[in-house]
Amino acid sequence: MNAIIALLQFVGAIAALIVVHELGHYLAAKACGIPVQEFGIGFPPRLVRLFKIQETEFTLNAIPLGGFAMPAGENDPNVPGGFSAASPWKRIFIFIAGPAMNLLAALLLYALIFVQLGQPDTSRVLVMSVSAGSPAEQAGLQVGDELRRVNGEVVTSSEVLREAIYANLGREILLEYARDGQIERTTLVPRDPAPEDGAIGISMGHPSVPVGVAQALVEGGRAIYDQADILLSLPGRIARGELDSSQGRLVGYKGMYDIYTEVREADSAPDSPLPSGVNTLSFFASISVSLGLLNLLPVPALDGGRILFTLPEVIFGRRIPQAYQNAVNLVGLAFLLMAMVYINLQDFLNPLVLP
Repeated sequence: MNAIIALLQFVGAIAALIVVHELGHYLAAKACGIPVQEFGIGFPPRLVRLFKIQETEFTLNAIPLGGFAMPAGENDPNVPGGFSAASPWKRIFIFIAGPAMNLLAALLLYALIFVQLGQPDTSRVLVMSVSAGSPAEQAGLQVGDELRRVNGEVVTSSEVLREAIYANLGREILLEYARDGQIERTTLVPRDPAPEDGAIGISMGHPSVPVGVAQALVEGGRAIYDQADILLSLPGRIARGELDSSQGRLVGYKGMYDIYTEVREADSAPDSPLPSGVNTLSFFASISVSLGLLNLLPVPALDGGRILFTLPEVIFGRRIPQAYQNAVNLVGLAFLLMAMVYINLQDFLNPLVLP
């Protein structure tokens, strides 16, 4: 039963992100005065017509792998007031609106996470865990202790503490720490060589300070920028041999679901250091960023490819014939479908090995 609930939650969340994407196209088309004939959740065949708003039919379809917003005259410039008859700037605006909505959704999800978690104060260093039998345990350090000084030097970051420890392997050091408002001191000898759990056997972290909504939005924007930088640099890193192709591979629905189940378990773990739901929100925020960015790639049938077809009209005032655009987009769509089949097959033939 738990697995069924997890699967339904996953499918529902992915469907919601796709609806958000198509909602961007829908709202942009309506803002440009272009009628939208159908807003579909899933791909045809149609299962049921949900409701109708003005000229738009909202439908639920059989294949839950996507969605669509179908403006009037999408591929026919001869339809008055239709999409293809609109100015190139309006069409570009409508193409961009879908990915933009995904990035906006990710921004709101990340901002919600930062409001929940606050922002780490990196100038203060806390003991997050203590290994059994380690020098730290023998010296009496406990989870939650705030490390203030090492050999008299003020600890202003975890890096300062780490450098001081590793500069004194095999030699006694003096640690000053705060516990329950009291300043305590202890000595210990960092292990040489340092084992896997470190020279003194602790993991370090930082206390969180509350942030307001405005700062949370700023931090959310930074999280999106960092993710975009990682995502867009992957092909180059693989080409340079910095990453194995298996480390930077695309995953399909099964691969995403496998990751989601791990994330969901981490959220429900009783010893999780994060509030319940934070890992799940972060996971779907990252999916939303990926969905937005991948749709902006200049590939036929994607939003980025359609923008590419529109640019000559903006720059040179000459339009690429619609019949040619339709043919290339059809080929691009066939390629994307084959790529999706291949990627999803790889999820079954070469499952992800998760830590």
